[in-house]
Amino acid sequence: MKKDNQPIVENAASRRNFLKFSIASGALAMLSQIGELPAQENGDGSGEKVRLLNSEGKLVEVDKSAIKPLTENELNTIVSENRKRARKGIEGRKWVMVIDLARCKHALNCQEACNKHHHIPGDRQWLNVYKMQNAENTAPYWMPKTCFHCDNPPCVSVCPVDATFKRDDGIVLIDNERCIGCRFCMAGCPYSTRVFNWGEPENQDAVKDQPYDPEKSLPRKKGTVEKCDFCPDMLRMGHLPHCITACPNGVFFFGDRNEDTVTNGSETYKFSKLMEDKAGYRYLEDLGTEPNVYYLPPVDRLVPFDKSDNLPPVGGHDHNHKH
Repeated sequence: MKKDNQPIVENAASRRNFLKFSIASGALAMLSQIGELPAQENGDGSGEKVRLLNSEGKLVEVDKSAIKPLTENELNTIVSENRKRARKGIEGRKWVMVIDLARCKHALNCQEACNKHHHIPGDRQWLNVYKMQNAENTAPYWMPKTCFHCDNPPCVSVCPVDATFKRDDGIVLIDNERCIGCRFCMAGCPYSTRVFNWGEPENQDAVKDQPYDPEKSLPRKKGTVEKCDFCPDMLRMGHLPHCITACPNGVFFFGDRNEDTVTNGSETYKFSKLMEDKAGYRYLEDLGTEPNVYYLPPVDRLVPFDKSDNLPPVGGHDHNHKH
């Protein structure tokens, strides 16, 4: 008989099916006319094949010479569709994250993966892991801290230009094409999870020429605010956010509250049962922000507290000021 605290799904096939849903076609407008195109036989074909995703979410192979550069109007259409899709969110979903403090050992794989995939320099990270201690006579523990994607987000209500917005699926995003750099949202956020680009963003040579997409938070832009975005581009493809899959200890769980299910990629639980069994809670819940990130307390440690010479101070360090 399965114990209450054991995962309800443990096989790889079930994990793959957990976040499986149809890929939205809005941002694939430029591929809507691509079908199973054969290689050209009139001598004009390059012979070099490329694989693309069409508007139905299917991989197709076409001759490279059949791909035409986008006109400026077509590019503007794609950008517009990206923004509409980003603001609406993924239909029928309500995303939630659970962080098990008993598992964290300050490996920082989560932070490194987030920095890599969002092209963030090391001093501007969106995910921080802090040394915490509840009282002098209690053991310290590590606390990962992301954006909390609140259901009642102060950052949204104070933004004067609608650059910060909340989607139907619970994710709070920033449109840096609208952001004017006033930093009202940073002042309004009680969790200090936002950072500001004081200078020209680094580490984005590979993406600087691509159309801006709020769901990827790329390309980054000087004079704008940034934060954890829950990797909505990965969610649309049925994948978990980068921090979840990078963690070696399974600290982060992620899922759809509507389905009452969360997973770390190898273990899957009923969200409600996990909260009940492990006394889950929300950080600074009395503020009334209704965050969608939950914590499991650091009891029955799975890993010992590992001291390090390069520690953030107890209570964390604010990187949001100008250096």
